[in-house]
Amino acid sequence: MTTTQTATAPPKTANPSRAAAGPHIQNAVIKYGFIFVTVALFAFFSLTEPSFRDSATLLDTLRYVSVAAILGLGVTLTMAVGGMDMSVGAVAGLGVTVAAKTMVTYNQVGAVAVIAVIAAGALAGLLNALLIVVLRIPDMLATLGTMFVIQGTKLILVDGQSITPGMTLPDGTTAPGRFTAGFLSIDRGTVAGVPISVVIFGVLTVAAWVFLARTRWGRVLYAIGANPEASRLAGIRVGAYRALAYVLSGVLASVGGLILASRIGQGDVSAGTSQLLEAVAVALVGTSVLGRGRPNVWGTALGAVLIGIITTGLTIKGLPYYTQDVVEGAVLILALVFSFTLSKRRTA
Repeated sequence: MTTTQTATAPPKTANPSRAAAGPHIQNAVIKYGFIFVTVALFAFFSLTEPSFRDSATLLDTLRYVSVAAILGLGVTLTMAVGGMDMSVGAVAGLGVTVAAKTMVTYNQVGAVAVIAVIAAGALAGLLNALLIVVLRIPDMLATLGTMFVIQGTKLILVDGQSITPGMTLPDGTTAPGRFTAGFLSIDRGTVAGVPISVVIFGVLTVAAWVFLARTRWGRVLYAIGANPEASRLAGIRVGAYRALAYVLSGVLASVGGLILASRIGQGDVSAGTSQLLEAVAVALVGTSVLGRGRPNVWGTALGAVLIGIITTGLTIKGLPYYTQDVVEGAVLILALVFSFTLSKRRTA
């Protein structure tokens, strides 16, 4: 009896080079996709709208996004500790009111207004820290409550009226002061042709990056955001660092308020209302930059620049303002896809 052995062909496998290329392409899309989108949009508007390429237009774009970007840096710090500051827009609006009341109503110089606004921002941050760290209210709920309190306080301070030079005060007298030239130069002045507000944006971005990425405090903030309980067991004073993040966020929001007050030149009671959504958007967009999937300063700055490119480009093209919200929302969704959906597939 003889047995016959039939040779079986080895199973066919996919092309090894294609199989190896797949993860690399996906990683590249996750890491550089958002940067590519930014460059592509910039190139598109530059080629289709010659005025978009003007240096004045580019500087105006950076000037326009400087407030949202600085507020976004504050949101980034709170996101690093696993929270979210929803009061930054209200704090910026409070800064506008405090600046106007200090100079117009109380006839003080711009330097006094700057100190008063930053102090108000720090106090708002301390209030958030008290609610979150001491009273243990969830971050988002606490800062939402603070947002409403600040908005109401701002209206009470001015009897619900915007503050303008020469206005009639409640006692029947005329407001004695005005916005000083030095204060107005915060947004309207330039340094070597660059708007001062853009310079402030750049300096604060570098400072925030050094703080988060190059100091022990920054590394501790990230550690708390990743695992607060493990950080506590390691001897880190979690509450103190979370409080620090919210105080810094309040100070940054007040700086944004200073720029906004200088930009509009009056104590508009509605100032800062729209800044919250833009600040949160640029901070969330920033999580997708370089595929980090976590809040980071350069990502927030790039997110602000992207929002500015979209807004300026669509404005030059003559699209109605209400279509810009749709595009910005679509960009935010795209960024979240890069940050969460694709990155989770990569690690799955």
